Amino acid sequence: MSEKFDVVVIGSGPAGYVAAIKAAQLGLSTACVEKWVNTKGQMTFGGTCLNVGCIPSKALLDSSYKYVEARDHLAVHGISVNAPVMDVPAMIARKDKIVGQLTDGIAGLFKHNGVTSIFGTGRVLAGGNVEVTDSEGNTQVLEAGNVIIAAGSVPVEIPPAPLDGNHIVDSTGALAFDHVPQKLGVIGAGVIGLELGSVWSGLGAEVVLLEALDEFLPMVDAQISKEVGKILKKQGLDIRLGTRVTKAEVKDGKVTVSYSTIDSEESIEFDKLIVAVGRRPLTESLLADDSGVTLDERGFIYVNDFCETEAPHVYAIGDVVRGPMLAHKGSEEGVMVAERIAGNPAQMNYDCIPSVIYTHPEVASVGKTEQELKADGIDYNTGVFPFVACGRAVAANATEGMVKLIAEAQTDRILGCHIVGSNAADLVQQVVIAMEFGSSAEDLALTVFGHPTLSEAVHEAALAVQGHAIHIANRKPRNKRK
Repeated sequence: MSEKFDVVVIGSGPAGYVAAIKAAQLGLSTACVEKWVNTKGQMTFGGTCLNVGCIPSKALLDSSYKYVEARDHLAVHGISVNAPVMDVPAMIARKDKIVGQLTDGIAGLFKHNGVTSIFGTGRVLAGGNVEVTDSEGNTQVLEAGNVIIAAGSVPVEIPPAPLDGNHIVDSTGALAFDHVPQKLGVIGAGVIGLELGSVWSGLGAEVVLLEALDEFLPMVDAQISKEVGKILKKQGLDIRLGTRVTKAEVKDGKVTVSYSTIDSEESIEFDKLIVAVGRRPLTESLLADDSGVTLDERGFIYVNDFCETEAPHVYAIGDVVRGPMLAHKGSEEGVMVAERIAGNPAQMNYDCIPSVIYTHPEVASVGKTEQELKADGIDYNTGVFPFVACGRAVAANATEGMVKLIAEAQTDRILGCHIVGSNAADLVQQVVIAMEFGSSAEDLALTVFGHPTLSEAVHEAALAVQGHAIHIANRKPRNKRK
């Protein structure tokens, strides 16, 4: 006899586990199906984000930067230390401990909220039922009043650089090096490539990033990406744009990478090579032919603005659907869907989803970039404030970067905010809240900010939109369109 649930969630990453918990909190009988097996052979929750993505990468980034601070930045504070030594296995063990703590935490939350955990591989059948196959090949069918697909994504592999799990690895393998490679290659200079490159560069590796695109971070505001490029180059990252990898070959413990540029053919040798060219939705074997759920040309599940698929009572959220592959985007979609299943009106504001690159300093943004507004023909004003003019940043020796605020010319409504600098991920959230409430730049400018804080840079950028900044010389504001 099959089990019956009001809601069956496939996947327990940030989208899936949040959806399951919220549905249970709303009084719906809920099951969550998960197939993840950790390195110890144990079934575990959390998906890519907690196991081999957001959380472990940030743990390594923070450890790496602590090392950089001890090596390069303490003397200015009058602190003298012996040359620091990084114990890589200890760093990896700390990362693993954090992962275990958080994944175990999800199990506790499921138990507390009454979510039924079912380990196995889920497959959506006709009529919205879910077939689950366990590790031994046994199957059961769950009768679901509603299905929420949150299967997540996996790294993209490329034929010229086949993974061998040792010398050529994806983002998962890059989180488990047992030593600092002397020379590290990274294919892809996007978010994942920059973060992983920063980890190992900070620990002393010579890092070269090979990016096929001619433009650096094209999804980031152009003024900010230019500044980010300068900062990372100063840190020692060798970012080579317009380089298309044609072959990667392992020989005698080294990886030789061949690549082409617009006018030459080159090759370079590395100790390790990370393939970080993006992620793709994990939808293989997820849907029965008669499930009624359709995929678009890129393999994403087709959904409307409320994450409804074309099959009745079947929803899809997170990395398997359109939009940026961001954990918090998937989580909020999970909340929206759970609320709607429970009969409550809910929707998402996709214009107010922040994005962060966790390099040091961080890069964070929300809303429209200046190049997007130009392309759309929208009149706007900008306000830019550098951290070098922020007292708290100077005191903390964290003066790299800036805050940029963009507001519509006629209404002064905030259209976007872009930051590179210390604690950018937290600073941008202040503007996300302001945008959610339809605030103007003047609203932020009239708000009292504590002193001395890094947040004052946000305040000053808002003042600068109309040429009223206090701590920099103002430029006369002008509407920008083309």
